[in-house]
Amino acid sequence: MYALIAMALALSLLVVLLRLGVKLGRSMLLAAVALASLLRVTPSEFWQTVVHEWHDKPLSRTTGYLFVTLTALVILVNVLGSAMKETGVSQRLVPALQGLFRSRRLALAAIPMMMGLLPTPGGIMLSAPMVRDLGDHIGVDRARSAAINFFFRHQWEPVWPLFPAVPLIQSMFGISAFTLISHNLAITLAATCGGTIFLLLSGIPPRKPQARSGRRFAHNMRDFVGAFWPIAAVAALYAGLNLPPAVGIFLAIIAFLIFHKVPVSHWKPIFKSGLEPDFAFLILGALVFKLNLEAGEAIPAVVDFLSAMNVSKYFVIFFLPFIVGFLTGVTMPTVAITFPFLMPFVGTGQEARIGLETLAFSGLACGLLTTPVHLCLALSASYFEAPLMRIVVRVLGPVAFVAAAGALMAVFFG
Repeated sequence: MYALIAMALALSLLVVLLRLGVKLGRSMLLAAVALASLLRVTPSEFWQTVVHEWHDKPLSRTTGYLFVTLTALVILVNVLGSAMKETGVSQRLVPALQGLFRSRRLALAAIPMMMGLLPTPGGIMLSAPMVRDLGDHIGVDRARSAAINFFFRHQWEPVWPLFPAVPLIQSMFGISAFTLISHNLAITLAATCGGTIFLLLSGIPPRKPQARSGRRFAHNMRDFVGAFWPIAAVAALYAGLNLPPAVGIFLAIIAFLIFHKVPVSHWKPIFKSGLEPDFAFLILGALVFKLNLEAGEAIPAVVDFLSAMNVSKYFVIFFLPFIVGFLTGVTMPTVAITFPFLMPFVGTGQEARIGLETLAFSGLACGLLTTPVHLCLALSASYFEAPLMRIVVRVLGPVAFVAAAGALMAVFFG
């Protein structure tokens, strides 16, 4: 019980600091330090956790590696946005998207959904410049634009095999990929429906008469490809060569500048424009928060506390992944920690009641989509310059659809 209280207090401090106007990155770092104090994590214990991480995990999952690559990715995304403005590409992108999709709402949702197929930490920043520019052009409130980018970016995690949680769950319960994906698809469909109702059908200003583009399809496609190809190149390098997105986007920026014949003398101010120290504090704070949870053995303590309570199995199946996802803000560790505990409820092989697994994943999704420690949510608030809690409020309606989908699947297939 104490571990749960400690985590709640640390998150409360984060919210208070944000209300007081402290920058998001610094607030996150202070909340992580407060959590260490509350969980009585000593510097020695913290360091031992880091050392164990280096020994027991692949390099790509270690805190040091994630800090460097995620910070570089966020900064370089800013640099790419500056390069697009320098060359006029971003200004041509907005009318191109409106011409291609016709529906401005479809354009706002389609961009993060396409980018969401790239399963990389912090990858939400790949679609952020496009959504922000299009939203500003349309006149959408920044908090709503951030919510659209954040929410629609995360529609594929329950079903897309490139997200490591999907094959892990499949192997854990001994079920086929088709069985898992066909059941979890209910979450994606419900989330898309809820996002459309709460984020796209309201809050979008009426189309201006002059905003309707009369340009030809080929013209719009050329401008869209001109802005999208650096992102597509990053995805291709990641999927084809397993090249880290930070490295891929750096190469894409260089190629972009050369292609558009930007003078080398202009490169330095373009790269300098992406340097924002608070981004580094934000990523460091989120990663340290997670390390403190591991060092303080907080998650096992929460699991033990819930298992000792005499509550409905449906509540445990939903709430356990929800609370761990809310506290960590990361999918893979939540699955690894909580789903083994849920196996006696769900079953394995032909006896597995996959509707209960869908209920568990819906709880995980609800936790991830509402927690301030979710890196994508924090990055969205910072990049769109929108209050974090206003983004959370915007996604509560769609999140209710996700929870309802999980409940219905448990009733009919559990």
